[in-house]
Amino acid sequence: MSTLPIVLVSAVALVDADGRVLIARRPPGKSMAGLWEFPGGKVEPGETPEAALIRELKEELGIDTKESCLAPFTFASHGYEKFHLLMPLYVCRRWTGNVTAHEGQEFAWVRPARLGDYEMPPADKPLVAMLRDLL
Repeated sequence: MSTLPIVLVSAVALVDADGRVLIARRPPGKSMAGLWEFPGGKVEPGETPEAALIRELKEELGIDTKESCLAPFTFASHGYEKFHLLMPLYVCRRWTGNVTAHEGQEFAWVRPARLGDYEMPPADKPLVAMLRDLL
């Protein structure tokens, strides 16, 4: 059995007052471009998954949240060809600021029942059914 590097990525299901979930489209030039995913990003060395999310949400979407507003929900563990992804998923219903695409990405507010209509990376797909059940 080969050993793949483990990549730790933190993701969040932002849920608005109407119960919709924010998803973002991976931009051209990135791996899996065009697929939809939950916002988040790589956890840097020495950083907690929560701190990574707070940083990424500020950088990518221009919103602020606190660690106390990030509820751990579930995680994905998925083997890709060149690495193994470990991705905790948090649910967040409270933040300040307006969601804006700071890195040119497209995003959509989607009803939980419609999340399956968007093509997502393999690691994200199992999270959709769990979110539908929660919301």
